[in-house]
Amino acid sequence: MASSCQNLVAALKDCLKYSDCVMKQGHLPSECLKEHFADLPEECQSLRKATFECKRGMLDMRKRFRGNIVGSQFEFTPKDNIPTATRSSEAFSESK
Repeated sequence: MASSCQNLVAALKDCLKYSDCVMKQGHLPSECLKEHFADLPEECQSLRKATFECKRGMLDMRKRFRGNIVGSQFEFTPKDNIPTATRSSEAFSESK
């Protein structure tokens, strides 16, 4: 479904999972979103805003005709500084 925000939510989860807030400081991803939002990388902050806009667009009656294109074709690819042993092959696929 084109209006689904699943890709953005999955990308936000992956971004939070590999952020310093979770990996180094040991906080839960939900704690990082609520209490340590300013400490998150810019990518995670942008993904959170895009996820909000996507979910908001699903309720907008005007976009039911046009389509909600905010998060329809999105994948998160981490930077190279993340150890490859912690990456799962299912969660990260290279863009074509």
